[in-house]
This record gives sequence, C-alpha cells and structure tokens, in this order.
Amino acid sequence: EASRHNPAVAYVTFDGHQTGDMKTYVSKTTDYGQTWKSLVTDTFKGYARVIREDIVNPNVLFVGTELGLFLTIDGGQQWAQFTGNFPPVPVHDLAIHPREHDLIVGTHGRGIYIVDDISPLRQINEKILESKVAFLETRPAQIRFPRFAQDFPGDDEFVGSNTPEAAWITYYLKDRHMMGDMKLEIYDTQGKFISSLPGGKRKGINRVPWYMRLKPPKVAPSPQLGYGAMVGPTVPDGTYKVKLIKGTETFESQIKLDPDPTVSYSAEDRKIQFETSMKLYQMQERLAFLADQITGVRDQAKDRAGKLKKGDELAKALTGFANRLNALHKSIVATKEGWLTGEEQLREKVVELYLFVSLHAGRPTESQIGKLSVLNAELDQANAKYESIISKELDNLNKRLAAKKLEPIKLMTKEEWDKKQK
Repeated sequence: EASRHNPAVAYVTFDGHQTGDMKTYVSKTTDYGQTWKSLVTDTFKGYARVIREDIVNPNVLFVGTELGLFLTIDGGQQWAQFTGNFPPVPVHDLAIHPREHDLIVGTHGRGIYIVDDISPLRQINEKILESKVAFLETRPAQIRFPRFAQDFPGDDEFVGSNTPEAAWITYYLKDRHMMGDMKLEIYDTQGKFISSLPGGKRKGINRVPWYMRLKPPKVAPSPQLGYGAMVGPTVPDGTYKVKLIKGTETFESQIKLDPDPTVSYSAEDRKIQFETSMKLYQMQERLAFLADQITGVRDQAKDRAGKLKKGDELAKALTGFANRLNALHKSIVATKEGWLTGEEQLREKVVELYLFVSLHAGRPTESQIGKLSVLNAELDQANAKYESIISKELDNLNKRLAAKKLEPIKLMTKEEWDKKQK
C-alpha cells in the first residue's frame, strides 16, 4: 500500500496462512523501501491480509486480518480492534469512499460491511485526547423522505440495511461519565427547543443519532389505529444548535442538515410543506384535547347519575347531558370496534391528510391545502358546540349536584391535559 500523502512512505502486510503462521506482520517504510519498521502490537489477532491508509489523514490506518478489523489514529503506535457490530471474521479488502467518507470492508463469508463516516477519526489528536469533552465534526446529514417501491427481484438479491435516517452527533469523552445527568438537547435557528436525547457516556468516541423529527403528534384515542399519527414531522434543513449537558456543565456545538439531494423541490416548496405539516400536527393535538375534554365531562356525568336513585330528575338531566356529549364525541372520533369498519370522522380525516403531507418532500397540492381549511373549520365548529353545551348546562347541573351533596363535574384545563401527556 503506497501512501497517498508521501511518495517515500509505503506499507506492507504478510499473509501467513500459506505457511500456517497466524502471527501478524505489518511494516512501514519511510525511505522508499530501504528500511522497514514493524507496526505490530499485542492488539493484533490473526495474520494480516490488507492495510489501507486514510485518504485525508495519513496517521489513520486500517488493517484487516484473518480475525477482524484493526485501526490506529497515530500512525501505528497504538492500535484498537473495531468491534461495533462487527464479528471477528476475515477481512480481505478495504476501501475508503472519497465522497461519503465511509470505510468499506470486504469480508470472507459475511459480505460487505460499511463503517459510516470515518471523518471523526481524522480529527483525533493530542489536544482532543486531553479534553474532558470535544465535539467531532461529521458530514452534513441529508434529510431523506421515505420512498416506496414494488419489485420482484427473485432469489438473486443482495440485502443490507440502509444508513439510518438520522443526523449523527459525535463527541469524545476523556473519561466515562459516572455521576449526574448526561443528555443532548437540540435547538433550532431561533433558539427554540426541539428535542432531548440520552447521551452516550462511554470513554472515547460516542455517536448519538438524532432522527430529525419532532415527537409523534398527540392524537385522540380511537379503535382506528391512525398510522399517520405514529411519526412526527421532519424538521427543515438548516443549522441546529446542540447542547451536551454533562452533570452541571454544558458544552455547545452545531449540526447541519442538508435537503434531500435526490429531489428538486425549492426552498419555498419545502417551507410550505413543513408549515402545512405543522398545522395538521397542531390540529391533531387540538382535536385530542377536545376529545378528552368531552369524554372526561361525559364520564363524570354518568358517574354522578349512577349515584342517584332511578327515576330521579337530576339523574335524567345528567344522562341527557352525557348523551349529547357522547353524540358530539362520535361526530369527531371513529368509535366502532375493528380496523376494517370504514368509519371515518374528523380525527381520521386529519390523521390521513397529515400522513400524506408529512411524508412528501415538496409543496402540498392545492386540494390538500383546501382540505386543511375545511377540516380546521369543522374542528372549530365542534369546539364551539362543546363550549355551547357546557355554558348552557354545566353550572345548573353542578348547583343541583351540590344540593344533593354530590361532587361537582370539573372541567380539565389545557395545563392539566399537557401534564397527563408527558
């Protein structure tokens, strides 16, 4: 392996399986091959098959042996075995992708293994190794929207997992974190909190994935699953602030998200897509709060009615009050049991529209934007009807309950509801 950085430098390995020698042989020359120095340490296992020098940092080297993958960041003085989901299998070849900065590992019997983005390894130096905490730059994350395809590949198909749709936050810890809180917080360009992630605590390099989505929307309970409510909207591209909270100390960095390079939607299209997704996201929360308000008051009314004698006038009034609320609830949320009922109310319409808009990378259609306005008006009408029922009947019912020494019916506040969702 000739060095890309210095013509006087080269590396050589010796495949000892031909002589039955399992000892590792890795040597380096800095004078065009006149003299050689062994780079082998006790870390190595198995005879060496291949060595590769990093295309950016000549101090980063990779060696594949009969029993695994080994690497160094200081030119070969110290080595470590790579064990991240990688078994001790024979490594026959290595390549470094010049655009993606991935290490591609060709193994015997296990196919191809890819170590995603080795650029953090290139930044390790003595200053970083002495730092308590040091963020390491990674390639910008690309926001990818899901794609669906139908094909019939037959039996002759190579299968491998894709890179997770996540932005990786990478940092170095001099020592394992033992005491106190350890988490990462993400903030947008306006300083608004986006999400919190558990931080890696181990000594050395830690990589924490951020899946570039908000939390799934809060959705009204229903027998209908509502697949569209299972994922939060993808955040817009841009630069985000990262805070690493380690006990009482805080360290800051940034992470850059690039738009999907495989689509041609403009920044304006992407902006409208996100804004529309967020309107539908917030509508689901409004609807969920309204549904819980309705069922909460309805169930209290049924409970109070059950504590009165059969035929009592107040019991009849409470039952009628509960029935009106129940009818309103059924008009906004599907309540039939089973997943093939075909019942579709306001909740199901909002969830479905959110699914279509949030999974598309570009501008929503005019009909989708128009439907959003219609559904929002329906939600306003349902909320107004609820408030009308409450304002006309609740005070009188509570006075009559007090006269019979029964607990009043209480309304749930938004603050109380928010606490229940956490």
